[in-house]
Amino acid sequence: MTPHYHLIGIGGIGMSAIARLLLSQGIKVSGSDIKETKLIIELRNQGAQIYIGHHPANIRRANKIIYSSAIKEDNPELQEAKRQNIPCIKRAQALVELMQEKSVITVTGSHGKTTTASLAAWLLLQAGLRPTIAVGGILRNLDTNAYFGRGDFFVAEADESDGSFLYYQPKYSIITNIDYEHLDYYKDFESELNTFREFIQRTKDDGCVFGCSDDINIKNILSEYKNEYLLFGLNRSADVYAENIRMDGLNSEFDCFFKDKFIARFHLALGGRHNISNALSVIGLGLKLGIDLKIIKMTLATYPGSQRRLEIKFNNENVLILDDYAHHPTEIKATLETIRNLKKRVMVVFQPHRFTRTKLLLDDFGRCFNLADYIIITDIYAANETPLPDVNARLIYDKIRTYTPQKIVRFLPKEEIVKHILENIKTDDLVVTLGAGDVSRISNELVERLKNQD
Repeated sequence: MTPHYHLIGIGGIGMSAIARLLLSQGIKVSGSDIKETKLIIELRNQGAQIYIGHHPANIRRANKIIYSSAIKEDNPELQEAKRQNIPCIKRAQALVELMQEKSVITVTGSHGKTTTASLAAWLLLQAGLRPTIAVGGILRNLDTNAYFGRGDFFVAEADESDGSFLYYQPKYSIITNIDYEHLDYYKDFESELNTFREFIQRTKDDGCVFGCSDDINIKNILSEYKNEYLLFGLNRSADVYAENIRMDGLNSEFDCFFKDKFIARFHLALGGRHNISNALSVIGLGLKLGIDLKIIKMTLATYPGSQRRLEIKFNNENVLILDDYAHHPTEIKATLETIRNLKKRVMVVFQPHRFTRTKLLLDDFGRCFNLADYIIITDIYAANETPLPDVNARLIYDKIRTYTPQKIVRFLPKEEIVKHILENIKTDDLVVTLGAGDVSRISNELVERLKNQD
């Protein structure tokens, strides 16, 4: 009898990856979510049966339930499954099942997971290792967030937001950074650090951890680790480090050293010092796996990127439109540092993501837009959260005006933003939409309007 998995919250980027992998293995897949999306349409085309809305009847004939971290205990499908004693597992547990018999490579950290995991996956693909892939973004080279490969490796983005990455036992793991993030779950930073410490200990004894030496917390945790680890970073204390860095728009190049020995000069199809750091981890992984240096160089130079990671949506001699997933103050600062010199003026449209993040990091949000010239703030994208009283996007607007009174700052509802930009945009402007919600719709609409003007 063919197994039948039902995925509650199937339209999420992580859940849809699992659905694709299950479908690739001939497993029957059904699922539900609250609204129709492009990912859901694609999954239907692959053979999944998907319901819009959650109802107990949706799980009929399913013999296993997979649910995302966004699903609450009172979800009617989850409750019905428990009533029927149908096994219910979290997304990460489902990935663990799919990882059986594979050498697992995980990428985790507060920022840069998707880019780094995608780059690692691209390396293994270029090396002919036919990996299975599950990442938190759409890989442009594959036009998907998941790929079922016949090789020995499984490259997975490991979500630290709810501690579920503790289900994994990777052979190799990359940790990009640890920041003040998801404290609604962890409650305090020390608890977050301890969870990362526990995750590192779950790496197989014959494996290797790759940690960022520029992050003092990672460095301290790894100093206690008894098995093999490699440090990567932008300083000479790392095992894999970069020097003679040169930025060229949304590209870069650098000399790479391994154990203080010059390896090669690399060209990277990504801009920003943070992405050079991410790339160094993948170089370290490639060297550890014995991948030919020529293939590693080619991988970095030809990396096609992921959707919503400094994605160019429109570019002519007058205007550049970018879309980026940055939603944490650290990510916003890194993105603005990368794009600051691409055009004369930088216009930012920022959609805050989650009420809890807005509340916990309000002061940091007020300070992270220093490199922007024109800032538009819109309402909070709630994700799966219940709105918090007295927390709204105007608080960020007020903080920015307090810390940088010389900046042009506007607060606008989403439906007014495109019209406002078209009325205020100038020659040699860069417009970037930032956020983890649906803010990319604004960039899409803006691009269509600009194309119609041509």
